[in-house]
Amino acid sequence: MFERFTQDARSTVTGAVAEAERTGAQRVGEEHLLLALLTLGALDPLAVDRAAISADLAAARRRGGMSKADEEALAGLGIDLTEIVSRIEETHGEGALSDPAPRGRSGRTRFTPGAKKVLEQSLRIALGRKDRHISTLHLLLALLSRPGTSAEVLNDHGVTYAGAEAALTG
Repeated sequence: MFERFTQDARSTVTGAVAEAERTGAQRVGEEHLLLALLTLGALDPLAVDRAAISADLAAARRRGGMSKADEEALAGLGIDLTEIVSRIEETHGEGALSDPAPRGRSGRTRFTPGAKKVLEQSLRIALGRKDRHISTLHLLLALLSRPGTSAEVLNDHGVTYAGAEAALTG
């Protein structure tokens, strides 16, 4: 499938691996794909605030990847996620919940199931649009089409599937 990726899309995937390594993550997740898209400038036409999105992703990582919807659901049960994170960090150190699973035996950085689904979805989106190659647009649309922290953060910053598609396809 990687042979169908444009050079920018390939750079996004390799950038996601570099971003995971830079942040100390053992696995490449959806948030690393989003950070790589930001670094590459793929979201610049959408006038997003790179620093704010990066900060929101870091906050989500700190709380173990729990989305705001997860936090609200827990609050509805009387569970304060912020308090839980604070207690865990008191015992195990700051960022304890963001420590991912260890690498496989090969030492290669692996992709999370969610990140793999994003790559698969980008292919489906490209095929559905009758595009021959997978571009950064397809990767972004795949991130936006899946529930989770990356889509939530983008939506919080005004980036929607329809808006991204319209703005980036011209």
